[in-house]
Amino acid sequence: MHLAYPAVLAALLFATGLYGVLARRNAILVLMSVELMLNAVNLNLVAFDVWLRDTLHAGQALTLFTIAIAAAEIGIGLAIVLMVYRNRGTSDVDRLRDTAEGRHGAHPDGTTTTTTTRPEVAA
Repeated sequence: MHLAYPAVLAALLFATGLYGVLARRNAILVLMSVELMLNAVNLNLVAFDVWLRDTLHAGQALTLFTIAIAAAEIGIGLAIVLMVYRNRGTSDVDRLRDTAEGRHGAHPDGTTTTTTTRPEVAA
């Protein structure tokens, strides 16, 4: 088997995933793009393992480890996205910038914002 075929396919998958991470605004699509990038890495690991004819199959073992980490990452990521969507009403990444800055954060243009808090209603 030629190494060029899976390497080119993995490069295309990784480039597509990178474009998805950089261009998308929806957090779910960003997570899907990260998974696409991880699958490109897995394809490279298995292809190089076959090409090198490793007796320990280290590339395949590392691929299984990467799949387990990716499954945990997508579970935690989806939980975070769902919680943010419930609290904010949107999963747009650009609109979630003030989450890290707190309620009184500074904008990139140097201005500061103050938000009024809603009074708590007793149940």
